Amino acid sequence: MNVLISVDMEGISGVVSWDHVTPDRPEYGRFRRLMTAETNAAIEGALAGGATRVVVNDSHDRMTNLLTEELHPAAELITGSPKPFSMMAGIDGGVERAFFVGYHAAAGTTTAVLSHTWSGAVSQLWLNGHLVGETGLNAALAGAFGVPVVLVTGDRAVTEEARALLGAAVETIAVKDGLSHTAARCLHPEEARARIRRAAERAMRLTLPPFTLTPPINLRVVFQRPLHADQAAIMPGCVRVDERTIEWSGPDMPTAYRAWEALTSLVSGE
Repeated sequence: MNVLISVDMEGISGVVSWDHVTPDRPEYGRFRRLMTAETNAAIEGALAGGATRVVVNDSHDRMTNLLTEELHPAAELITGSPKPFSMMAGIDGGVERAFFVGYHAAAGTTTAVLSHTWSGAVSQLWLNGHLVGETGLNAALAGAFGVPVVLVTGDRAVTEEARALLGAAVETIAVKDGLSHTAARCLHPEEARARIRRAAERAMRLTLPPFTLTPPINLRVVFQRPLHADQAAIMPGCVRVDERTIEWSGPDMPTAYRAWEALTSLVSGE
């Protein structure tokens, strides 16, 4: 069975500061090693559960965080950016199950560690009337290819977000409980990895429906500032709703995902 593992960094146990996940900051190297270790736990669980091919997609920031030489040798790594489908690169390659490891909650979520949606410029993202974060956005793209998301790991808030969107049966592991945006009660890394490994093996036995949206796909994006909406509205097809909100509609989720990538790339954090 072909498994795609999309790995972010804010949801790794111990991560509570932007300094932990930002390249060139003193502690970044330590936390990218922890990110790689939690990824390996998910790979080991997938293999134990019957995976015959595991592809890992580095999905954080510049997408060059995972330590290739420390990654489980049975896995293939997609690294670097830009790349087709960004956080979900590889989803169009015959994937049958998707794991989301190290994910974080959507922007605006209470007591969620380092919560945001794609960038600090985005306040809310709606897909066909569903308020989503990166979990929902990426699950909807996976669903368009018939792929269910069967495992989500990160802080408590993102696991609750995942179950509300994808159903109570999805495997989730909370490796930390947020106390604020930049504080959490964390599992020891070894315990976090053990729980992820067991959950990944269980997830391989799940039969879940993909999260799908009925076309056409409507993107409604509320930005933090009017300037952000000004910048996004440059993209053809965008409709200005109000000073901070734009909408865009397209024929299917893969097209909508590419449109999302394009319009957010127009937006600076200024």
